[in-house]
Amino acid sequence: MHQSGTLTPPSRTKVWLLAARPPTLPAAVTPVLVGTAAGVAGADFRPLPFLAALVAALLIQIGTNFANDLFDFHKGADTAARLGPVRVTQRGLVTPTQMKRATILTFGAAALVGLYLVAVGGWPILVVGVLSILCGVIYTGGPWPLGYHGLGDLFVFIFFGVVAVTGSAYLQSGTVDALSLAVSVPVGLLVTNILVINNLRDIDTDRAAGKRTLAVRIGARASRLQYALFTLVAYLVPLFLWLSGAARAGVLLSWLSLPLAVALVRVTLGGATGPALNRVLKRTGQLHLLFGVLLTLGLLL
Repeated sequence: MHQSGTLTPPSRTKVWLLAARPPTLPAAVTPVLVGTAAGVAGADFRPLPFLAALVAALLIQIGTNFANDLFDFHKGADTAARLGPVRVTQRGLVTPTQMKRATILTFGAAALVGLYLVAVGGWPILVVGVLSILCGVIYTGGPWPLGYHGLGDLFVFIFFGVVAVTGSAYLQSGTVDALSLAVSVPVGLLVTNILVINNLRDIDTDRAAGKRTLAVRIGARASRLQYALFTLVAYLVPLFLWLSGAARAGVLLSWLSLPLAVALVRVTLGGATGPALNRVLKRTGQLHLLFGVLLTLGLLL
């Protein structure tokens, strides 16, 4: 603090770190890890495509966060009443023009990395990359933003689950098989749960701003049940893969994260609100990463 008692403004580095939302970045890392492990099960490990996919996924996640920060500000969804972490455009820490420039540069960098991935994987990777960047923009931007019409959960499940996992597997093996599709389901469900908690926490402010998330549409109780159901199904998938003989028993390593999952479901179903949901949100991100790392190890065993 200054001697006058006013708060010292955060450094530019800290401001852009806030905008990038580091707690959300494991959501981009986990599907690449799991997908690569599923792909390696039928092929030799290809380190460069793995690293490029990881970088591209992180850049798309950061670009989406920047776009979300910008468009939510323009649409009035981010206000001083929000219960979540700081949104830098709404707080005036960066200008809308600066955020727009940062969004374009970040997605542009992802596209450059994507050129290498297209050279490796061909036109399917081109389609995946273009759609991922496009949806990252129209999630909160454009004339019909997905997140404002209850489609955010579906978008996250598809792109941070199915597409990211199977795309990463495809870069390793040149094919998308039943195993990579199957393991994309729990990854997609657990990453969607991050959004479920986020939207549950913001249900009142989103409703007031006209942001019709799925949580706003179905209500708080149904959103809590959605969280529990998604968690249950996520843990049933590895069990099914083992029992059906589609994967070795190693996939059950993911169950080592079950105590954390049970604790989070209990708190969520117990009616946690406000700051308590911020803690659940953070721990849900940690659960997604822990489950994914354990599943990755299990697939490689």
